[in-house]
Amino acid sequence: MDNDDPFKRDLTMRWWEHELSNYEAYVSGLVERELERLPQPHRSAYLNLIKGMPSLELVEEAAILAEGYISRGIFHRKYIANALHVAIASWHRIDFLVTWDFGHIASVHKQARLKAFNTSAGFFVPEIVTPEFLVS
Repeated sequence: MDNDDPFKRDLTMRWWEHELSNYEAYVSGLVERELERLPQPHRSAYLNLIKGMPSLELVEEAAILAEGYISRGIFHRKYIANALHVAIASWHRIDFLVTWDFGHIASVHKQARLKAFNTSAGFFVPEIVTPEFLVS
């Protein structure tokens, strides 16, 4: 969540509080580790939000898929965590990967390349969306 952008923060909280229950939500261990690196008080608040959510494993197949994204130039190695987020969602057949990261994950061009790669390799293609897309 972007604490520096009130629009994104408020929209995300609205979605979380009023819409999340309409979905079968998951979190990955990777997200948990990212949240653990945040400064307080955000770290505790965000970790409390995801407490009790089912966690998706980083399985070897997802790691191999992420390497495929990097070897094809879809993600730069510097952004391996982003490649892993998408690969975990793909491997576990998650319908929506929710993010505000337009620069590295949610861009239309990145999504087109991911769709082409996953489709040709026989992997599920999650829809990468912002919370805004899911607010009714």
